[in-house]
Amino acid sequence: MGKLEGKVGVITGGASGIGLATARKFVAEGAKVVIGDLPQSNGQAIADELGGLFVAVDVTNKDQVENLFAQAKATYGRIDIAFNNAGISPASDDSILKTDIEAWNLVQNVNLTSVYYCCKAVLPYMMEQGSGSIINTASFVALMGAATSQISYTASKGGVLAMTRELGVQFAGKGIRVNALCPGPVNTPLLQELFAKDPERAARRLVHIPMGRFAEPEELANAVAFLGSDESSFITATEFLVDGGLSHAYVTPLESDWID
Repeated sequence: MGKLEGKVGVITGGASGIGLATARKFVAEGAKVVIGDLPQSNGQAIADELGGLFVAVDVTNKDQVENLFAQAKATYGRIDIAFNNAGISPASDDSILKTDIEAWNLVQNVNLTSVYYCCKAVLPYMMEQGSGSIINTASFVALMGAATSQISYTASKGGVLAMTRELGVQFAGKGIRVNALCPGPVNTPLLQELFAKDPERAARRLVHIPMGRFAEPEELANAVAFLGSDESSFITATEFLVDGGLSHAYVTPLESDWID
């Protein structure tokens, strides 16, 4: 039996990257999975592969998020794990001196407000059953300044971490744990796109990772599976760093990032 045997997990951004690796890990550990992702994603194919459920969802839309969790509950009868993972990091999000309000709002809506919607939607189901684990994707930049500035991304992930801590404390007595996954740079399509568009900026992310490489999505999936399992039954309201030591390494900005 796997560590998630009999559990039901809902994963946003579940059709690629960390979300996809986590969906596969959940199933390997015995869970049923619900993949939430954009209609144009390959979410249906992933759900078919894993014997799960795909629900098309724009995580910035409150009604669609509520529908995601309602369908999960209606299909499987319970929701044990919510991995609120969908996020973006567009090129338009840069230094505060370059980032306009439209880019700021876009990133905040996808990365932070969506997590609020997801937590708000799933908590009543978990309260009804008296148990559950919520894992919100934050980032190592929620804990330190980023050498390659992405002002809205950094702020959004800081917000995710702060909200996670509050929810973890608030709902601990209800049998619900809430933790923030804080990855370092991960070898996902998002990072690969950054390499293609701006190799210098992307390479900057690698220089000070003590392990000398990016994480693989499967390594993050292992951490999510742990946080979703009963093995982490006394862990809540915390940041779970999976960053290869990056957040404790000395980092200085590139000269191109300095402000005259």
